[in-house]
Amino acid sequence: MIIIHAGMTIHPEKEIVFLEEIKALMKASQAEEGNVSYKLFKDTDKENTFLMVEVWKDDAAVQSHNASAHFQAFVAKAKEFLAAPLDVVAFQGQQLS
Repeated sequence: MIIIHAGMTIHPEKEIVFLEEIKALMKASQAEEGNVSYKLFKDTDKENTFLMVEVWKDDAAVQSHNASAHFQAFVAKAKEFLAAPLDVVAFQGQQLS
């Protein structure tokens, strides 16, 4: 299993647009083969900061997702609302229970 944490800091005035765009990305990503989970969390300590937690079956699923039209479209639009570079960390793991 591949687990990805993608931290995003958003321009305050772009939060509504960001949420609209990311909801569409989430819906399409959750429907992808190999997706286990794709959820967005808002940081309660830092304003305008979000964390996307993705869980994928394997690296092939991640590669397919990264090449998908909906992901590429989101990446192209992300420059509009990101206030800082994406902070992406990937982990390889297995479910314990």
